[in-house]
Amino acid sequence: MLKAWLSRWIDGFEKTWNYDPSYMRLVLKVSPASLLKFSFVSSWADRRAAPKEALAAAGFVGTLAEDCGPCTQIGVDMALAGGMDPEILRAILAGDEAAMGEKAALAWRFARASLARDMATADPLRDEIVRRWGERALVAIALQLTAARTYPTLKYALGYGKACSKITVAGQPTPVAHLPLAA
Repeated sequence: MLKAWLSRWIDGFEKTWNYDPSYMRLVLKVSPASLLKFSFVSSWADRRAAPKEALAAAGFVGTLAEDCGPCTQIGVDMALAGGMDPEILRAILAGDEAAMGEKAALAWRFARASLARDMATADPLRDEIVRRWGERALVAIALQLTAARTYPTLKYALGYGKACSKITVAGQPTPVAHLPLAA
C-alpha cells in the first residue's frame, strides 16, 4: 500500500513540475520507507519564519553548489508558484546582490559564507539575521540551505545527475552565475 501511494505521489510530482523523478523511482523500488522519509526534506524549513526572498536565496545558494540543471529549474518553478518575484529570482541566480534586494542579499551572503566555512563573514551575517527576523528565521534559512543541497546530491550519487542546462524564469532564459564560494 505504501509503495502504491508513493508511486502515485511521484507521478503527480512529475506531472505538476514537468520534472524527471527517475531517481525517486529507484529509491521507491529499493526502499519505500526511505523514500517516505526523504519526501519530508522540502518541509524542513518553516516557510513562515523568514522572508520568502531570504529563503529563496539560501535555497538557491545550496542548490547551485550542487547542481546547475533540473534541480535548479524545479526550484525556480516552485518559487514562482509560491509567489516569488521573477526579477528577484533572476537576480539571485545571477548573483546580483543589488538587484536581489536586501532580504535576499543578506541570506545569500550568509549562505555562501556558511558553505565556504568563512565564519569571519558568516558570524556577523548570522547575527544580523537574528537581529532582523529572530532565531526562528535563522533556523529556517539554515534548514533551507541544507535541504536544497540534498536533492541534487542524492541524484548525482545515484547516477541520475544531469549536465548543466538552461534555466528559465517566467519563460525567459536566465543566466546563472557560478561564483566561487570563498569571499
